[in-house]
Amino acid sequence: MIKIIIIEDEKPSARRLGRMLKEINIEAQAILHSVAESVKWFENNKHPDLILLDIQLSDGLSFEIFEEVEVMSAIIFTTAYDEYALKAFKLNSIDYLLKPIDDDELENAINKFKANQPKPHNLQVDLEQIKKLLINPLDRNFKDRFTVKIGQHLKMINISEIDCFYSENKATYINTNEKRNYLIDNTLEQLEEQLDPAKFFRINRKFIINIEAIKDIISYTNSRLQIKLNHFSELDIIVSREKVKDFKNWLD
Repeated sequence: MIKIIIIEDEKPSARRLGRMLKEINIEAQAILHSVAESVKWFENNKHPDLILLDIQLSDGLSFEIFEEVEVMSAIIFTTAYDEYALKAFKLNSIDYLLKPIDDDELENAINKFKANQPKPHNLQVDLEQIKKLLINPLDRNFKDRFTVKIGQHLKMINISEIDCFYSENKATYINTNEKRNYLIDNTLEQLEEQLDPAKFFRINRKFIINIEAIKDIISYTNSRLQIKLNHFSELDIIVSREKVKDFKNWLD
């Protein structure tokens, strides 16, 4: 039986997580609620196999635990942060569960951990990179305009004027509410880093859309969604199946 502890500052959420573990026949070894309490616990107890770890605790970010003690456990982060920030976890091969946590997703994450045993855990990940993305995410500086070249002239396009960004024939374009398309140098991958994730979402490999530009959302084949924008109709805009759940969360 694997040994698990829960570190979660919201006591109702911690109790719920404990109950969810019991439903898959796992008893949490301890439930901790703060950085200070967690540091003290790790200093006086044998480290567990796995930690379910919230990012924001009552007295600071959970990363501060690692600055005080060397934690020899696997970690599954539990977080309510947006998709932009979660990219940091993916890059570092750290598993995470997005709140509100789903029973099946928790069980899948535990099974994934079990499947990787008895490999020794290695916490050699770029926690500083993750920390930078997660500390005050709303304070990050996102682009509020783009400059495009039209002949010999430069035109500034404000974010509020943009319906979507899309790629076609290995080029990237801005589509505006004037029904105009402009070529830009940025890739969609670069744009994901530069745009406010509260306003823009990458729905598939070819499109990033503005939430303010959505006119209609229609059920589509294979559990996908079709998006109609206010001023763009040149190409079909389909939310890929693997993005549908995140897209619905983004809308909320």
